[in-house]
Amino acid sequence: MTDGTVEDVNTRHAEKMKKIKAARDRLMEGKTEEKGLIMVHTGPGKGKSSSGFGMILRCIAHGMPCAVVQFIKGTWVTGEAEMIRTRFAAECRFFISGEGFTWETQDRERDIAAAQRGWEIAKAQILDPEIRFVLLDEINIALRYDYLDIDEVVEFLLTQKPEMTHVCLTGRNARPELIEASDLVTEMTLVKHPFRDGIKAQKGVEF
Repeated sequence: MTDGTVEDVNTRHAEKMKKIKAARDRLMEGKTEEKGLIMVHTGPGKGKSSSGFGMILRCIAHGMPCAVVQFIKGTWVTGEAEMIRTRFAAECRFFISGEGFTWETQDRERDIAAAQRGWEIAKAQILDPEIRFVLLDEINIALRYDYLDIDEVVEFLLTQKPEMTHVCLTGRNARPELIEASDLVTEMTLVKHPFRDGIKAQKGVEF
């Protein structure tokens, strides 16, 4: 490839990027509003909670007070719980309401009671004027099994959540009612997972 050809490629690239930037700038001119978002991370793929905790770290970095209410995973010693509780307790409140996965407790009444305790904590955190972001980790599982009333949850988020408070709800099988009410919905798609090849959950990856 000659220098002239390289120059032509670079020129075309610069012109293309210039057009993309101009289009992007025009698009962003109309994006001036801010609001507290209702966000859902769902789907069979890995990364729903991981993404939620990534946003928690962003909030901490920006000095935005935040809270986590963790449903279902109560018996796990997770890296995120250890880090937040030992290093960022002042910046982020961390609550665990679950007693473990449903197949471990094998007690529907206990699971319902734990989920409802978690929801009461969640509502208090969402309504607290000091809190800017609340992560409801794995709440979709509690909603899927009807441990919580989906209509109550959606009604609360739509009518009582403070205008500028962000709430993120994670877990597979998000209910259609929640998806409809949300501002941002991301579905994690499973392409490959090491569990299928006999690899167990590992520190730093799953927990």
